[in-house]
Amino acid sequence: MKQFRVENLKSTYGEKILFDDISFLITEGDRVGLIGVNGSGKTSLLNAISGVHLADGGTITTQNDYTIGYLTQDPKLNDDALVMDAILSGSQPIFKTIRAYEYALQQFSANPTDPKIAQKFEIAQNEMDTEDAWTTEAHIKSILTQLHMPELQHRVRELSGGQRKRVGLAQVLIEAPDLLILDEPTNHLDFDSIAWLEKFLSDYKGAVLVVTHDRYFLDAVTNRIFELSFGQLYEYKGNYQDYMTGKAERVAQSKLAEHKQQQLYKRELAWMRKSARARTTKQTARENAFAELESQMGNLQVDEDVAVNLGQQRLGKKVIVIEHAGVTFGQQVILNDFSLRVSSGDRIGITGANGAGKSTLLNAIAGKLPLTSGTIELGDTVKLAYYTQVTEDIPEDKRVIAYLSDVASAVTDKDGNQISVSDLLEQFLFPSFMHGTLIRKLSGGEKRRLYLLKLLLQQPNVLLLDEPTNDLDIGTLTVLEDFLSRFSGAVITVSHDRYFLDKVATKLYMFQGNGNIEQYNGLFSDYLDDQLLQSPETDKTALNAKPVITKATKKKLTYQEKKEWATIEDEITEIESNIRTIPDKMAQFGTDYVKLGELQKEQEQLETQLDEKMTRWSYLSEIVEG
Repeated sequence: MKQFRVENLKSTYGEKILFDDISFLITEGDRVGLIGVNGSGKTSLLNAISGVHLADGGTITTQNDYTIGYLTQDPKLNDDALVMDAILSGSQPIFKTIRAYEYALQQFSANPTDPKIAQKFEIAQNEMDTEDAWTTEAHIKSILTQLHMPELQHRVRELSGGQRKRVGLAQVLIEAPDLLILDEPTNHLDFDSIAWLEKFLSDYKGAVLVVTHDRYFLDAVTNRIFELSFGQLYEYKGNYQDYMTGKAERVAQSKLAEHKQQQLYKRELAWMRKSARARTTKQTARENAFAELESQMGNLQVDEDVAVNLGQQRLGKKVIVIEHAGVTFGQQVILNDFSLRVSSGDRIGITGANGAGKSTLLNAIAGKLPLTSGTIELGDTVKLAYYTQVTEDIPEDKRVIAYLSDVASAVTDKDGNQISVSDLLEQFLFPSFMHGTLIRKLSGGEKRRLYLLKLLLQQPNVLLLDEPTNDLDIGTLTVLEDFLSRFSGAVITVSHDRYFLDKVATKLYMFQGNGNIEQYNGLFSDYLDDQLLQSPETDKTALNAKPVITKATKKKLTYQEKKEWATIEDEITEIESNIRTIPDKMAQFGTDYVKLGELQKEQEQLETQLDEKMTRWSYLSEIVEG
C-alpha cells in the first residue's frame, strides 16, 4: 500500500508563518479535503508537497515509484499544442501510441484515398492492437465526454480560461497518479460534470487531496478533512458534515475560542443536516454526542447575536423593474425579451452555461452595459453594491484598516449600535494583527474578501454578487451566507456553487444560451432533482414507486439481543479507543512501510467494525425506546 508521509513541514511568506512543523500521512484510498481561509497557505502547501516549490524545512517521504498529479487553479499548458496533445502529454508510452493513432485517424478521415496516409493509419491501428491501447483510449474518451471538452483539434491558445481548466483536469485524471492533487476542480464545470467527478473520485484507486469551496463536493467525496489555520494543521475524520461537528468541538474546547465562531459553526451544521442535499442520516449516538457538546457550550458566556448585522437605508416598494430587456452582440443573442420585477427581500439566484449572459444581466442592472432593447428601472430608494468578478484597483501600499476607514470609521447595526471597522474586520476573518498589514502583502483571496467588506461597509440595500464563491474561502462564504440570511434588502447572485445557491436563493433563473432563460421557484437542489426525474435515462418507475409500509410486529428484544444490548456500548467505546491509538503506533515506525501498511489495514478493519456496531446499536436502541 503506497503512502505519502510529511514530517515537520515549515514555510513562511515574508514575516507570515504559513505552516509550522506540520506532519501527516496520506495513504492509498484517502480522500482528503484541505480547508483554510484565503491566505492561510493552502496553495503553498499544495506547491510544497507536489514539488513545485520547496518548503523552508521538513521532509517528504514516498516510495521511489510514487507519482503525483497536480491540477493548479491556472494550469500551465503549451499554447501551441493541440488539445489532444496537451491532454496526453504524460510520459506513459501508451499515451504516445494513442496520440499517434488520433493524428493518423484525423489525416485518414480528411484524405481516405491517399495510399501513404492509409498506410500510416494501418500502422497506427496495429500499434494500438499490439499495446492493447483500445481500452485506455475508451477510458480517455469517456473522461473527455463527461468533462465536455472543447474540440480536440483546437490549439490551446484558442481556449477560454474555463476550457483550459478542463483540459488540465482531464490531463491529471487520465494520468491516474498515486496522489491526485486538485485545486478548485469544480470551477468552470457544469453540474452534470461535477456529479460525474464526485463518482470518479469516490472510486479512484489512489489517494486524492482536494481544495474546493464546493461543500457538497467535499461532503460527497472526502473521508478526511485537513484544516490549515494560523500555521497549524488540524485533522478531522469523515466528510464536511463530520468536519463541522469536529470544528465546533475544537473551537468550544479552545481557551482562545471565539464565541461568535462557535455559534456560526453550530448554525452551519444545523442547516447542513436539514438541507435538501443532506447525504446521510447521522446515527443517534453521534447526534447525542453533539447535543452534549451543545449543552456544554450553553454554559459559556455566548453572545446572543453573533452575525454581521448592519443597518441599511429603507427600501421602497419599487426596487428593480426589467421589462422586455434584450442584449445582442453582433448576431449573438444574450438576452431576449426578458422581464423581471425585484422586490425587497427577494433572493434571486442566476446560474447556467458559461457565456450565456449571466454577468451581462448584472452589468445591465448596474448601468455598466446598455440594453439593445427594453428598459431597466431602479427605485428611488435603491442603494446598490455590485461585487464583480474583477476586483477594483486597490492601493497596494495602503494598510487594511485605512482602506476601509476611507469609506467609514464605523457603521451602525439595525439596533443603532456603533460597529467599528476593527470589529467588522474580525467578523470577516481578519484577526487584529492583520489590520495594520499593507494590502500588497495580502493573498489574492484576502484582497477579494477585503473588497467584499468594503462594499458591505457602504450599507447597501440591494446586492449584486457575481460568482463570489470563485475567490472566497469556505469560512468567508459561511460569514457571507449568515449576513445574507439577515439582510432585509434584495440579493441577486450569479453562481455555479450548489451549496451557496441553496443557502441564499429561493427564486432561480437558468441561463441556457441564445436568450433562453428558465425560471424555477425553490431551492437549486430541488431543481436538479426535478431535472433528474425528467431525464429520459432516469428509471421513473423506480423513482415514483410508493414505499410499501408494513406494520412493525417486533416489540421486544430477544434473549440474545438483550445480551448484545448489555455489552454493545462498551464494545463501541473499546473500538473507538483502539482507533485512537493507531496514529501513535504509526509514528513509532517511521518509514517501515510494511508495518505502516499493516496498521493502516488494522485501522480500516476497526472503522468497519465501528460502523457495523453503530448501525446495530441504532437498530437495538429503536426497539428499546419503542
